[in-house]
Amino acid sequence: MNNNFKNIFAVIYLICLGLILYAFFSLVDITELNNYSYIRDRSQVLLDFKNSNLLLFCVTFFLFIIIWILLLGFATPVAIITGYIFGKFYGLIFAILGFSTGCTLLYLLAKYYFRQLIQKKLAYKIDNIKYLFNRNEFFYFLIFRMAGGGGIPFAIQNLLPVIFDMKVKNYIFATLLGLVPTTFISVALGSGLEKIIQNNINPSFFDILFSPNIYWPLIGFIVLILISYFLGKKFFKK
Repeated sequence: MNNNFKNIFAVIYLICLGLILYAFFSLVDITELNNYSYIRDRSQVLLDFKNSNLLLFCVTFFLFIIIWILLLGFATPVAIITGYIFGKFYGLIFAILGFSTGCTLLYLLAKYYFRQLIQKKLAYKIDNIKYLFNRNEFFYFLIFRMAGGGGIPFAIQNLLPVIFDMKVKNYIFATLLGLVPTTFISVALGSGLEKIIQNNINPSFFDILFSPNIYWPLIGFIVLILISYFLGKKFFKK
């Protein structure tokens, strides 16, 4: 790949990441994140802005999700925030569409400009399952997504299909469907947190932990972690 393009991409990446971090630290005082009243008040400001500027907020937030995924960001925190803002149903749709769009754009970018680098750095991780993907790339990538990627970080999950030269159509639909279980759990957790914060003056830790809106998503998280662990042990040995 052309070195000039590498340099340009690196600069764009750093600028975008810097802007996101600047916006976050400008709006959030991290020293107050253990203060329930502060979290409630700041989140209410966000919800009020969404309600009064719905279209602008939705477009901006959707673009943020796409850019975040392109910057190799984690999906779970964004899914929780999305559930908090939009609720379970709309939050799930919003997050899935945003993640799928960001993942696909990242895949296309990596496929055409970073293929050799990815093959060099990541090919060894999938030697044990390469034959499976070659047999039916859509089905096995769908299962891979549904199981949370076998414990592999989300950003790397998005890049692994570059090694197989996976068809874009298969990548899109396997991602769109495969992300539903893990995303739903995260969105449900965020929605549960929103209900607790809005309906309680000052809930204790145990009020939060033993709320059905919280412990069911947490149980789902634990189940998926166990599935990912066993898949990782079975398929992703070095």
